[in-house]
Amino acid sequence: MNTGLSVSNYKSEFTPAIHSCVVEGRVFKHKLNSQIYRELLATNGTKVECTSSVKKLLASFLTTKFTGVQLGPPIEVFALQRAFVDDSHDKKVNLSIGAYRTQEGKPWVLPIVKKVEKSLAADDSQNHEYLPVLGLESFCEAATSMLLGANSPVIAEGRAFGVQTLSGTGALRVAAEFLARILHYDTFYYSTPSWENHRLVFINGGFKDGREYTYWNAKARNIDLEGMLRDLREAPKNAVIILHSCAHNPTGCDPTPEQWTKIADVIEEKQLFPLFDSAYQGFASGDLEKDAYAVRMFAERGIEFICTQSFAKNFGLYNERVGNAVFVLNDTKEVVEIKSQLTLIIRGMYSNPPNHGARIVATVLRNPELFEEWKDHIKTMSNRIKQMRIGLHQRLLALGTPGTWDHIIQQIGMFSYTGLNEKQAQHLREQYHIYLLRSGRINMCGLNENNLDYVANAIKETINLFPEA
Repeated sequence: MNTGLSVSNYKSEFTPAIHSCVVEGRVFKHKLNSQIYRELLATNGTKVECTSSVKKLLASFLTTKFTGVQLGPPIEVFALQRAFVDDSHDKKVNLSIGAYRTQEGKPWVLPIVKKVEKSLAADDSQNHEYLPVLGLESFCEAATSMLLGANSPVIAEGRAFGVQTLSGTGALRVAAEFLARILHYDTFYYSTPSWENHRLVFINGGFKDGREYTYWNAKARNIDLEGMLRDLREAPKNAVIILHSCAHNPTGCDPTPEQWTKIADVIEEKQLFPLFDSAYQGFASGDLEKDAYAVRMFAERGIEFICTQSFAKNFGLYNERVGNAVFVLNDTKEVVEIKSQLTLIIRGMYSNPPNHGARIVATVLRNPELFEEWKDHIKTMSNRIKQMRIGLHQRLLALGTPGTWDHIIQQIGMFSYTGLNEKQAQHLREQYHIYLLRSGRINMCGLNENNLDYVANAIKETINLFPEA
């Protein structure tokens, strides 16, 4: 360490003050105590040999309890979002972030959401008191009914219940902690590919062993069902299997009803524990019932499971963090005990969920007129996505783009797993300012009539320049 000290910006009185100290080229600001202040003041701001007390002070400048903290890897989708915002190119296109966009490329606040917000704002009975730890009961009941069906036997028999969470991610974390800490499960499986957050949430939630199961056939650009069933058969008893209930992220490719039956057969036979991630009910196909097929089929077969619901996409409530964790059981004997453990988990995690978004969803789901209006909004979003799929598919074919592209119109939901590789994705970003994940996943909502031709041509030119290996 340089034993000299240069001090500036000190006051003339003997009181603690903020000083700017230059040590080895580094500038530090610190509130000095009176003893050290006097020593520094006596130097008249010149460089002097450090006394022991000043050395001690400088040591505190140069050390920290946080030394050694490593830089974490960036979260790809948010890094791309930031890069897109900072990009000034006039033809830039954002196909990365998982959020709905209008034809004009703008976020859409659903009219039904605006209507309910106005009514809640005018309701003098509303307040900002704490919700119960397990959430707004009317929301949990309505959300669970939407998932399992209004006439669901498991609801009528008291074998299903929901707890409000911080969107789907929060539901996954609560479920993971419950399964790991209370049921002592330690192995989970997630599809390859899958939503990148599944592994992180479950590892942080207490699981020790995360494994992948086969899902995607890259050559056929479809589900590899045999590979999936093979991996599930090899899974140990009580392994948690994360399943996407509809609109698989990132592939947009879902099992058929017949394939779901085979998946359920293996899960039941091998005594595995299914956990459904339901982030797109209604948003995927435009039909709430169709998008809940797999979950309801498992419930009808008497297979116990947890399903995590998100209302970010289908209500456009991304930043309100509205979620529900649904538990489906074979009997009612353990319901009270399970809820008590969930209460402790949530209390120690975030204590209480937020009210605003959950109140909006509950109001809509419980009012028949508002419910029908909301379903129209879902169809609007779903139909626009379908039209963008058709538009991109047609343009790629018309341009004679190398490769097969039928998978784009065969997939459903917000995302398409295009088949573009990492090098191609990088070129699209750097040369054409088209932002997509390096896996080739694109958000169809980022497309519109103003940029479809540009994107299709860019894909064609990129593939011609960098043919697939």
